[in-house]
Amino acid sequence: MSKLVIVESPAKAKTIKKYLGAGYDVTASMGHVRDLPAAKLSVDVKNDFAPKYAIIKGKEKLVKELQEKAANSEKVFLATDPDREGEAISWHLATILGLDLKEKNRVKFNEINKTSVKEGIEHPETVDVNLVNAQQARRILDRLVGYKLSPFVSQKIRRGLSAGRVQSVAVRLIVDREDEIKAFVPEEYWSLDAKFTAPSSRKAFSAAFIGDENGKVKITNKQQADTYLARLDGAEYIASSVKKGTRKKQPAPPFSTSTLQQEASKRLGLQAQRTMRIAQELYEGIDVEGIGSVGLITYMRTDSLRISEEARAEANTYIASAYGDKYLPEKPRYFKTRAGAQDGHEAIRPTMVELTPEKARGSLTPEQYKLYNLIWKRYVASLMAACVQDTVKLEIKATGESDRAQSKECYCLFGASGYSVRFDGYTALYEYSSDDEDEESGSNLPDIKENDSLKLKELGGNQHFTQPPARYSEAALIKTLEETGVGRPSTYASIVTTIVKREYVVREAKMLKPTELGTATTKLLRERFPKIVNTKFTAAMETNLDEIGNGQTDYVAVLHGFYDEFEAGLVKARAEMSGVKIQLEEDITDVICEKCGKNMVIKSGRFGKFLACPGYPDCKNTKPLVEETNALCPRCSGKVIGKKSKKGYVFYGCGNYPNCNFMTWDKPTGENCPKCGKSLFKGRGGIISCLNEGCDYQIKAPRKKKSSSEEQE
Repeated sequence: MSKLVIVESPAKAKTIKKYLGAGYDVTASMGHVRDLPAAKLSVDVKNDFAPKYAIIKGKEKLVKELQEKAANSEKVFLATDPDREGEAISWHLATILGLDLKEKNRVKFNEINKTSVKEGIEHPETVDVNLVNAQQARRILDRLVGYKLSPFVSQKIRRGLSAGRVQSVAVRLIVDREDEIKAFVPEEYWSLDAKFTAPSSRKAFSAAFIGDENGKVKITNKQQADTYLARLDGAEYIASSVKKGTRKKQPAPPFSTSTLQQEASKRLGLQAQRTMRIAQELYEGIDVEGIGSVGLITYMRTDSLRISEEARAEANTYIASAYGDKYLPEKPRYFKTRAGAQDGHEAIRPTMVELTPEKARGSLTPEQYKLYNLIWKRYVASLMAACVQDTVKLEIKATGESDRAQSKECYCLFGASGYSVRFDGYTALYEYSSDDEDEESGSNLPDIKENDSLKLKELGGNQHFTQPPARYSEAALIKTLEETGVGRPSTYASIVTTIVKREYVVREAKMLKPTELGTATTKLLRERFPKIVNTKFTAAMETNLDEIGNGQTDYVAVLHGFYDEFEAGLVKARAEMSGVKIQLEEDITDVICEKCGKNMVIKSGRFGKFLACPGYPDCKNTKPLVEETNALCPRCSGKVIGKKSKKGYVFYGCGNYPNCNFMTWDKPTGENCPKCGKSLFKGRGGIISCLNEGCDYQIKAPRKKKSSSEEQE
């Protein structure tokens, strides 16, 4: 009899099977096999929130196959992902397969290579019930909020809405930022910018006005700027202070889940969900030419910045051979993991540092290569020597004719700074710049000595206005979620995806902007359920879940602590808002109800959106929601309108239906046929054609040129 190893995905199964060889049957559960059924609450609130699990619909056959394999196996190993969710999957599998939870049959792989897989199999553990309870608590919390709060929000705003426990906080952050932007009042300020040359060089360098003999000065209007410009007319410029120094620029730590998502967004243009999907592929195993199937990176859901000493030694050997000993730091560099982070896994790093991105490139898709290249370089650079820079800070004293005429010393002061690289260190491999980094700017300044006379080449005043805070990019939102303790590494990507999918937020120029729906929902929740959208409360709940996972807190007590107050608030809100309906402006249309004359509104039903009279129940008039187009029917010249099938697919038909039954899946282009003058439509394969019977005009649509940002994606 063979030993059965159950993992989550076929790709992971294939990689592990290669290392275990004969005597092992490695199969996949395809993720969760059991969950709370979606048709009802499935939580017995009166019986300490006992969950009512069932086999996930469509997985009955898979479960039966797993049961048969387990029954015919010498031993069963549960090798799902090494995190809270993976522990829960193992627990569900153990329950379904009738395994003894006291038996050591749980194995974990932080990285999928021969050593880790063999070691994991040789040292199995018991299923960590505390971690399972933490996952159950999270799942039950989300189900209670979703199934209790969503109907209330749907009733008050729009049918079919969902109110997620963590997603609602993310939407609030975006809504609050939009409120800040709207409330922002720009302030005027001016800069005086100059260019000089030094006696030692003809190349001009830039300097900016700092202040005068009284200290730093903030110029707030043109009159003030002109006063200083007049004062500087014919001025003499002397290098009054030249301060030289040295600074060391340290590399960034290896990636955690959050920083990987942020950097992949900024550098590669990848959305968080896509980043995690590619990282999962790299972790589970890639067929690398000359090596075979192997996991290229360690587990990609982690808060930790820790790396093993064995991995450090391998990387140091690579750095010394590829760059030389001087590129190794004098002392090993250790990065401190932030407080409250889960440190169960190492930071994200390559499993084989000698497998460089270029060596693996032929075996990877373009996106896999880009992400692996990012992870590999960031990790190796984090262990390299610091970059050493020579810095110079220059102060320039300007004395005009009016200043020289004063009895006391009067002058204006300009400043400039720059640096040159003495030793490139880790920057030979990887450059990183934090959003918050306050670095000396500028290139290398010419050789300037104190009291050198400088020649003014250019001087002018420039008007500026303070700028409002920027909208959140996906990377910035993830960073804020991490800093505030909302969510965990495994949830960041799904949070962003969910709030966009539910139309609470839209992407606009790669930034996240709240919709009217998102704003209205946040306002309702903030007024009626303030804790649900409170970052501190949500972060505290995440801490509670961590404490459950560590065995420090009872999960039933945590659920009671949340639900009892939540349920009371829900009862109160229902009573106080009875009969209240929040009407969104975006739902009001210019279509007039022919029965009562009111502007019809967009409603949601079983088969999608439709038009309804707001006078209900006095007026029950409804209409299908159609998309107006500029195209005319090729048969009767009636207006072509867009409609949705019962399954949600968009099609186009004649507005004179049923008198004219013209319909097509092709989309109107807004242009007319050059042969017969009828409307053109674009179909599959980018073919633009005329649908007028007897006209054979057809052309391939020209390809759109990609922008540089799209090409990076």
